[in-house]
Amino acid sequence: MKKLLSKIKLHPIMTFVILIISTIVLSGILSLFGVEATYNTVDVATKSYNQTLVTVESLFSLSGLKYIFSSTVANFVSFTPLSMLIIILIGLGIMEKSGFFKTLITLMTQKQQKRTVTFMIALICILLSIIGDLGYVIMIPLSALIFYYGRRNPILGVVTSFAALTCGSGLSVLLTSIDSSLMKTTIDSASMLDPNYTFNIFAYLFIMIASTIILATIITAITERLLVYKVAKYEFKEEKKEFKLSKKEKRGLIVALIAGLIYLLVFIYNIIPGLPLSGNLLDYTQELYIDKLFSYNSFFSQGFIFIVTMLFVILGLFYGIGARTIKDNYELCDNLGFSLDGIGKTIVLIFMASVFINVFKKTNIGIVITALLTNLIQASSFKGIPLILLLFVCSAIATFVLPNSTAKWSVMGGTLVPLLMNAGISPEMTQLIFRFGECVTYGLTPVMAYFIIYLAFIDKYNQGSNPIPLFKTIKYQVPYAFATAIVLGIILVVWYMIGLPLGISTLPTM
Repeated sequence: MKKLLSKIKLHPIMTFVILIISTIVLSGILSLFGVEATYNTVDVATKSYNQTLVTVESLFSLSGLKYIFSSTVANFVSFTPLSMLIIILIGLGIMEKSGFFKTLITLMTQKQQKRTVTFMIALICILLSIIGDLGYVIMIPLSALIFYYGRRNPILGVVTSFAALTCGSGLSVLLTSIDSSLMKTTIDSASMLDPNYTFNIFAYLFIMIASTIILATIITAITERLLVYKVAKYEFKEEKKEFKLSKKEKRGLIVALIAGLIYLLVFIYNIIPGLPLSGNLLDYTQELYIDKLFSYNSFFSQGFIFIVTMLFVILGLFYGIGARTIKDNYELCDNLGFSLDGIGKTIVLIFMASVFINVFKKTNIGIVITALLTNLIQASSFKGIPLILLLFVCSAIATFVLPNSTAKWSVMGGTLVPLLMNAGISPEMTQLIFRFGECVTYGLTPVMAYFIIYLAFIDKYNQGSNPIPLFKTIKYQVPYAFATAIVLGIILVVWYMIGLPLGISTLPTM
């Protein structure tokens, strides 16, 4: 039986079809047995709890099938990873085809140790948690090209960047837009016991600096000592040659970097408030700067991918002009579509993923499981370290079925913040435990929308005769998730035991 199962290799598209059908059937079974849960939310005005009942919604019915058929097209059209990917590929296409990327990356990496390049990618990906999900669309394709032009397997670059982006999703030296959303729930929940409670925006400065460096080092070690042997060898079409920068390439690089620098300076000036004619990309209806920058209504947030794409276009275009690799508008237009060649299978893959995520979300299975885990923590009699580890594990489990941080914390926060405060654990520490738990399984769940970007680029650079199965791509991430669980768990326990400040004027205990 085991040998038979090992021979069955499903295409990722077919795997999503099976997941969709399984979710529909499972929702019908759970709904039939009346699976439900309740959770508490805080009414700030009345300083009281509102109890919310959530049930599993069955899609194994005529109404369920009607919903799937009627919502599929609209859901796919509005599926954010698809539009972001297509737009960013336009910019990457001209950078790659003009020769800018090959010249720059080869020049930067040819004398660097492999471990150093891997560490820098991991560190940058973790730091990019400040821009939320946008990092997946930017860093996964860039990392693949960095590894490719460094004469290494680009799939290894995809796996490493995705691991750093997911395992570091809850780590940020500065407060992110997600942290800001969670903070509002934390403040409301803490006010039930302490009406004067406030949240310091530098609450996690010290622990985040330490965690970021340690995690980037661990991810680098796993890539270089383990994953490099698990990923199939990559055959390069061109033989390795010693890179020498020609006069044309040097001129093109200088022209491109000057043009890119001017563009960046104009852009940066427009996200700085308070200067003459500056801050035009901010949402001034928000209080915190991070919310002004990344709120839903800010121009910066809505247009960030296009802003990055235009930077890529400028770099590729001016390099092509300087190095004379782009001679006319026909070549420019061809270059813009270079990375979109052969994207048909990727679009089908993204379509099936969008259907699965939409179906799973509609069933409420993720919310019910999260509420049940919250009730489990509430029913336990744990204190101190056992309570911290229980929340850490439950957050990791909940993330597998409900990746959205804000939705998950809206279910858990109202109950857990006061509960841990009564146990002597500060609200900041409670939110931190929750965020660290998310990091463990965020890269293991296909319910996470940007998992499909990871899957698409593994398929893009796969040289095998058959696509790499979906569950094998998840298997690549398991060592990173396991190491993240150990490292972040130890950091939480040590910080709590010693009583080190999490950040400026913030302690793990009350």
